[in-house]
Amino acid sequence: MTSPSAEKPSIDVRVIPPGNRHPMIFDILKSLEPGQGMEITSDHDPRPLHYHLDTQFPGIFGWSYLERGPAVWRVEIERLKSQSCNCGCGGH
Repeated sequence: MTSPSAEKPSIDVRVIPPGNRHPMIFDILKSLEPGQGMEITSDHDPRPLHYHLDTQFPGIFGWSYLERGPAVWRVEIERLKSQSCNCGCGGH
């Protein structure tokens, strides 16, 4: 699930029940300071999460694909700025 590295948390959602994935991801995102990031590993394109971040928190998080399937998808999400976004992510 989450790596022991304090430098860049990572989460492999393939081993997490679907209903728990986004809450776990957002728990990590709310702990990030601007310039910090996290990695997500999935068995599908996590495009719905990307859309959620872009629409609910515009300009707060960056998104970069590290690996694009077909079996494994990896993305890096970086907190770009500190701003209160009324999203429950901590407003870092």
